[in-house]
Amino acid sequence: MTSLSTLPLSMVRQAGDLVFISGQLALDGGKIAGDDITAQTERALDNLAGQLASLGLDLGDVIKTNVWITSKENFAGFNAAYAARFSAPFPARSTVISDLVLEGALVEIDAVAQLRA
Repeated sequence: MTSLSTLPLSMVRQAGDLVFISGQLALDGGKIAGDDITAQTERALDNLAGQLASLGLDLGDVIKTNVWITSKENFAGFNAAYAARFSAPFPARSTVISDLVLEGALVEIDAVAQLRA
């Protein structure tokens, strides 16, 4: 397995007043944390929030997310965990069912946030 630290990507990139955050998995200490969609969604959102915090932002600054889940049956659990962390106006969102590269991963979430004026 490829180490995440050796992948050719940036976790966070800024372009003007937009911040792009690479896909966040339910990683904790380099391993998938949680064995169900709710726990993994919560952890992925914790990781996303951590990336935002490095720039003084929070989930309220997110304007768009892209989400990949591995099973249609996981959508309700994912959606409930996601809805618990975001508030209106909710980010625009795309959700796709797909395999994920990391074994055991059930969800991946990337985001675009806007810097505060």
